[in-house]
Amino acid sequence: MKLHELKNVAGAVHRKKRVGCGEGGGHGKTSGRGGKGQTARSGGSIRPGFEGGQMPLYRKLPHRGFNSANFRTETAIVNLGDLAALDAAITEVNASVLADHGLIRRGETQVKILGNGEISRALKVTAAKFSTSAKAKLEQAGGQAITA
Repeated sequence: MKLHELKNVAGAVHRKKRVGCGEGGGHGKTSGRGGKGQTARSGGSIRPGFEGGQMPLYRKLPHRGFNSANFRTETAIVNLGDLAALDAAITEVNASVLADHGLIRRGETQVKILGNGEISRALKVTAAKFSTSAKAKLEQAGGQAITA
């Protein structure tokens, strides 16, 4: 099968609705837009929350409280099993090494190491946070967990 031999599934392609071609077609005169006004015009749309000039509900209600989502710090998560899969030549692991190997994104500096998976070699890992199981497994393998 080649790209030019692909066919659409039956019923996937619809006829284009032709509006404004006379009353007999069923979409003549106002072309399915109703009467006059803003919504009948091209480009005429009403933004969400607009109530025709009346004071909208979202402006009537009081806004109180605190939203911690505005101040949260994003932490990249890496499992011990991912560290075990790194090259054997690597002995020291930090955010830049993890970014080089595609385990985290380039700009991420806050890294948390979790204890999922097993590690058998001694690694010196520098990260912002460690889970207790990850720290224990690293030290059991002869490595170091350094909190940065």
